[in-house]
Amino acid sequence: MNTFHTISEIRNWIKTNKLNGKTIGFVPTMGFLHEGHLSLIDAAKRENDLVILSIFVNPLQFGEGEDFEDYPRNYEKDSKLAEEHGVDAIFHPSINEMYPKKMSATITVHEGTDVLCGVNRPGHFDGVATVVMKLFSITTPDKAYFGMKDAQQVAVIERMVSDFHLDLEIVRCPTLRENDGLAKSSRNVYLSEVEREEAPKIYKVLMETKDVILGDMRPSVQQVKQFLTEKLTKELSAKVDYGEVLSFPTLEHPQQLSGELLIAVAVKYSKARLIDNIIINVNEGRD
Repeated sequence: MNTFHTISEIRNWIKTNKLNGKTIGFVPTMGFLHEGHLSLIDAAKRENDLVILSIFVNPLQFGEGEDFEDYPRNYEKDSKLAEEHGVDAIFHPSINEMYPKKMSATITVHEGTDVLCGVNRPGHFDGVATVVMKLFSITTPDKAYFGMKDAQQVAVIERMVSDFHLDLEIVRCPTLRENDGLAKSSRNVYLSEVEREEAPKIYKVLMETKDVILGDMRPSVQQVKQFLTEKLTKELSAKVDYGEVLSFPTLEHPQQLSGELLIAVAVKYSKARLIDNIIINVNEGRD
């Protein structure tokens, strides 16, 4: 496994391999790898000749009150896991390498950020989009892999790729779940025993909402949203942050239930905020 700390080094490596006809799968991360990251690496490994993993804690996406310095880092462990899962190259640049001087231009995301988690994180997705665009420019991958646990991020990146006519495919990778359906998350360890027993109901409610949408009654958007929020409130002791049904990847409030839809929720327990979502295609589901 190769490790590169500079843009010029990894570009030379990529150029050599592309001249030899190799395809490249790219997995961008901020490190502190977990099972979700590893599933992205495994998917990239299956579908490409070479896999590049980036590890870079991006200061641009941290807002006020979000401590960039305290973000967990463990490069030694990350490197070991990457090698075990067949990564061919790690790109691990410094902040000065990625931002050698003040940026004269950055990406501003105009749509899809005033809903879900973006409501309380102004500027976050601008920082995400800017660094991902830089990483795409550096690594020039054929495919890039993102987990659907953060569906809003996937939507922002997919639309950016389309808007700027980038020549790569964004691969959506499914959310990893425990046997009882709870979405895997590092935050799950902060759940009390009672909360952990209850939390799988989040996914249960998502699936019940899917059944309502695809059922024979043909409900309105408002009826589905009411069902979702009422079920969450009834089934969970957690505070419901949001329960939304949005078009995907535009993340707009739909006038009718058609096409690709995101059903997304966020709830707050005593020491953990959990998010989860599913995507359904109404047209296909009713065939």
